[in-house]
Amino acid sequence: MDPIDEKILSLLQENARRSFSELGRLVGLSTNAAAARVRRLENNEIILGYTVITGKDAPGPRGGLEIFIDVRLDSETDYDAFLARIAPIKQIVDAIHMTGPYDYLLRAYTPDTAALDSLLRRLKRECGAAQTQTRIALRSS
Repeated sequence: MDPIDEKILSLLQENARRSFSELGRLVGLSTNAAAARVRRLENNEIILGYTVITGKDAPGPRGGLEIFIDVRLDSETDYDAFLARIAPIKQIVDAIHMTGPYDYLLRAYTPDTAALDSLLRRLKRECGAAQTQTRIALRSS
């Protein structure tokens, strides 16, 4: 893999529906050259597949991990500010104000543990979470 392959992977991770034409334009290749690179990445099992991640209003189960995150806010973050900061985070589908040692219980979906790690870091870095405790659903009935 070279830097162009890495850029193609990054672009496809952002939007797997990008056309070969758009990929080529963004990485400085022709449409055919971009398509050939994507096919090679698929054949070499670097790209294993494409998926759809649905929003909270979509019917049926979502792919990936279902996660429950208990959040304790830092002393400088009020509830309204926290809710405003998490509102644009598409992985979070519910935020429930709780009694007990944690302020909120979040329900979220991520495609994998790397995305979960990124979400937890964002909650602490940008949203005012002082402490989190995470549980991953193994199955639901």
